[in-house]
Amino acid sequence: MENCSEVKEFILVGLTDNLKLQVPLFIIFTIIYLITVVGNLGLVILILGDSRLHTPMYFFLSNLSLVDLGYSSTITPKVMAGFLPGDKTISYSECAAQMYFFVYFATVDTYLLVAMAYDRQVAVCKPLHYTTIMTPNVCLILAIGSYISGFIFASIHTGNTFTLHFCNSNIIHHFFCDIPALLVLSRSVSYVHEVVVFSAVGFNVFFTLFFILKSYFFIFIAILRMRSAEGRQKAFSTCASHFTAVSIFYGTVIFMYLQPSSRHSMDIDKMASVFYTMVIPMLNPMVYSLRNKEVNNAFRKIMEKTKSSLGISF
Repeated sequence: MENCSEVKEFILVGLTDNLKLQVPLFIIFTIIYLITVVGNLGLVILILGDSRLHTPMYFFLSNLSLVDLGYSSTITPKVMAGFLPGDKTISYSECAAQMYFFVYFATVDTYLLVAMAYDRQVAVCKPLHYTTIMTPNVCLILAIGSYISGFIFASIHTGNTFTLHFCNSNIIHHFFCDIPALLVLSRSVSYVHEVVVFSAVGFNVFFTLFFILKSYFFIFIAILRMRSAEGRQKAFSTCASHFTAVSIFYGTVIFMYLQPSSRHSMDIDKMASVFYTMVIPMLNPMVYSLRNKEVNNAFRKIMEKTKSSLGISF
């Protein structure tokens, strides 16, 4: 570490250097972010505004929407700014903060998905005991546990990464301060640092995925035992949207973080990162609402009230 000049700021290379793509990409990501904000905030407002949606399932969904909004807001505005002429730098402390909140929201997301899977398991497998098992206190404990887990793992990853020495080179070949990109950049990265990342991410992914798959195993068995085709269809529809969101989220996370930093390809990493940092938070409100009759009914109810209060008739 001799002749080491510690960096005080980083330069984010961004998605592309092609000047012709800067404006189109800025427009695309602006639209994605606006849809994310409107979709997630709209879902939260719908859930808060309709008493029929004041159930455990929608309690967790409203928390997931808020987390997705924070998740996207941690990354997307900086990416959009990178498409505009000007400074592409990010200070050392801003980079650390961005990583912390990114890991925090991503971790909370995974544990909320576990809570939602357990909620669906109880609803399908023990419908008569649903209200006595999924009490408000139980829901609150599961939600608080998710946020505490986010705090713990965000602290571990940020502390592990920013104890490294970043000397001379301060160019991050990515569009945000992601863990693999910074590990590649550091000259002092050791086997221990990579083990910490692999162990923490591996625990989070496989621990949460185990419980999600366990819940869906019991749900699948319960659906097979149902005699009514209508009952099977109803049970399947209550779980399909959640299972879709889980598959998309975990697929990209496993691809990105459960491999050594030496095997990372920056171009492929960028494409995968766009998907799980910006596209997934945009898609989640659509996945959970498009085929959900209760959400659609709540939306129509609010629209009717709005038209009535404004004196609009069609």
